[in-house]
Amino acid sequence: MRAGKGVSLRQLGERLGWDWSLFGKMEKGETLGGPEVVQALDTYFGTPGMLLALWELARADHTQFRERYRIYMALEAEAVSLWHFAVSVLPGLLQTPDYAREVLAAGGLREPELTQQVEARMSRREILEGLEAPPFRVILSETVLRTPLSDEQAWRDQLTYLIEATERLSVTLHVLPFRAGMHGLDSTAVKFLRLPDSRTVAYVETAYRGELIEECGAVEHLQRAYDAMRDLALSPAESRKFVLRMLEEVPCEQST
Repeated sequence: MRAGKGVSLRQLGERLGWDWSLFGKMEKGETLGGPEVVQALDTYFGTPGMLLALWELARADHTQFRERYRIYMALEAEAVSLWHFAVSVLPGLLQTPDYAREVLAAGGLREPELTQQVEARMSRREILEGLEAPPFRVILSETVLRTPLSDEQAWRDQLTYLIEATERLSVTLHVLPFRAGMHGLDSTAVKFLRLPDSRTVAYVETAYRGELIEECGAVEHLQRAYDAMRDLALSPAESRKFVLRMLEEVPCEQST
């Protein structure tokens, strides 16, 4: 991308305010840099979230992020629309820093990688911000909202952030209540991406593995299951009220 813009390493360093030798080392694979410099590169090259997604994957343990998930993350940055079903954990694009930290720590990450991964995940939320944000529809199993953080204030902040996210025109939230009963994605989280070339791909996750699905028939099968489940979910207005009720149930801190 740098060569395509006709910019030298020294010019890049001057324009972004970093020592140009850092970018040379990054291009040679000698260092990954930090999330701040990668975010600056995303802004400069007009690739919001893409380089940060790749940086996050490069920092991660290869046992956590398989090659197909690496491909999915790269595709996410260029998607024209997204729709998810979360079976137990909030999608990363809707997480607060405290939520992301607790989830990543539960998965085994430790400092300093933990803080770096949280920062990268927070930066990726920019995908849903701005006038050009792609449409994002998410269905949350009630389980997600019944699994709080260990810190009550952090959980209040997460629910508040979730409510605020529903105020964006690009975000549509549904809650799938327990009373909906059994459905075709009971134990499977799924993410769909519509790409600029009109293809749709899916990424499915269980407790033990994840898989990128690109074959049209398989993606269509998953979409039918998703659509049937959406018919069982609460409307966006009812879902917002549901999250508000959950927020009201969280105990407030008592002043002393």
